Amino acid sequence: QLQLVESGGGLVQPGGSLRLSCAASGFTLDYYAIGWFRQAPGKEREGVSCISSSGGSANYADSVKGRFTISRNNAKNTVYLQMNSLKPEDTAIYYCAADLECSNYVAYYDYWGQGTQVTVSS
Repeated sequence: QLQLVESGGGLVQPGGSLRLSCAASGFTLDYYAIGWFRQAPGKEREGVSCISSSGGSANYADSVKGRFTISRNNAKNTVYLQMNSLKPEDTAIYYCAADLECSNYVAYYDYWGQGTQVTVSS
């Protein structure tokens, strides 16, 4: 069974950091691009970042550029999202998704994790 599992979410104060993980089971991530998305209450799911299968290229939403860093360790079958200088507006459920190439379109991705909650609040 193909599965993605996110972890690492939690409650953090503004300015703090979290590292999210997206681990795959039942398949190898080597051939897949991985996108991170987030969905805040009452809002549509939006793309945050994506990394190519090789890790050679990555992109970021303007709202997180310079604060978030995506990386991958194919030997551990895991992709990470390092989030620094967190803001209250970063509060959302964060999801990872896998497909052959990066895309900002939610409907493009075939495989999704269940999400992990990130709350930024003092």
